[in-house]
Amino acid sequence: MNRFLAVILSLLSITSYAQEQAYPVKPIRLLVGYAPGGATDIVARSIAIKLQETLGQPVVVENRAGASSNIASEFVARSAPDGYTLLLGTIANATNMTAFKGLGYDTMRDFVHITQFMTAPSVLTIHPSVPAKNLKELIAVAKQNPGKLAFSSSGNGGSPHLAGELLKMRANIDMIHVPYKGAAPAIADLLGGQVQMSFQTALSAIPHLKSGKLNVIAVASKKRMATLPNVPTMAEAGLPDFEVSSWNGLFAPAKTPPHIVAALYSASIKALQSQDIKDKMEAQGAEPVGNSPEEFKSFVKAEIDKWEQVIVKSGAKMD
Repeated sequence: MNRFLAVILSLLSITSYAQEQAYPVKPIRLLVGYAPGGATDIVARSIAIKLQETLGQPVVVENRAGASSNIASEFVARSAPDGYTLLLGTIANATNMTAFKGLGYDTMRDFVHITQFMTAPSVLTIHPSVPAKNLKELIAVAKQNPGKLAFSSSGNGGSPHLAGELLKMRANIDMIHVPYKGAAPAIADLLGGQVQMSFQTALSAIPHLKSGKLNVIAVASKKRMATLPNVPTMAEAGLPDFEVSSWNGLFAPAKTPPHIVAALYSASIKALQSQDIKDKMEAQGAEPVGNSPEEFKSFVKAEIDKWEQVIVKSGAKMD
C-alpha cells in the first residue's frame, strides 16, 4: 500500500512539475501605460499579434493610462511572476525613477528586462523664421537672444521635453520650455511660429520638412537615419554623445522563471525579425532592436542614470 501511494505521489509530482514548465497555457495580458491609438499602443498591438502566433495563446493588450505610465507599471510589478501579466515599458520607466517621489515600483528591482522592441530617435526641428541652417548657428542665435527662444514638447517629463533640457545644458543656452497636452498641439504651435523649435519623432517631422514648413537641424542618434540620410547626427553637428530616443521594450515581474523569460524572449525576437513589423516600425520613424535581457537591463540602467542628471541639474518640472 505504501509503495502504491509513493508511486501515485511521484506521478502527481511529475504532472505538477510538467504543468509548471508548460508555458503558456492561458491568455497573456500585455499592459500599456497609455491610451489606445498612440505610438506605444500601436507597437504593442503589432507585436502582440506576432507573439500570439508563436506562443499559441491570445496576447491581449490592456491600456491602463495615467500618471506617466506609473499605474500600469506598478500593477505589473505587483503581479504574479508567472508570465501572464507583462508590461510594454518605455523611456518613462527610466525618467520616472527621478521625476516621481515615492513610486510604488522600482524599474530595476521589480522587473525582468526581456528585450527592447524599438527605438525612435528624436529630430531637432526649427521654424523657418529662425536664422540658422545648422546646430552651431542655432546655438549662436540662442546665445544672442537669451530667454527668448522657446521649444515645445508634448508634455512635462517626456523625451521631447528632456531633449530640450539636455540641449540647454550641453550648449549652455537659455531657452523657454512650453509644454502641451500631446504632440499635435506642440507641433501646431511650432508650425505657426508661436515657438521656435522642438524635438520630434521622424514620423511627425518628415511631412513638414518635405513641405518646407519646418527645417531640420540634426537627429539625436548614434548614426544617421535611413529616412533622413542627409541630416547629420547631433555629434556630427557639434555636440558629441547627444542621444535622445523614444523606446519601448518588454518587461515581466521580477522572479519570473527563466524558462518563461526564455520563451518570451525567443518569441519577441522572432516577431521583431518579421518583415511586416520592420515595415511598420520604419513607417513610424523607428527601428527594431531585439537585444538580450542582459543588454536591455544595462540599457535601462544607463537611461535612468542619464536622465537623473538632466532632471536634477535642470530642475525640470514633471507632470
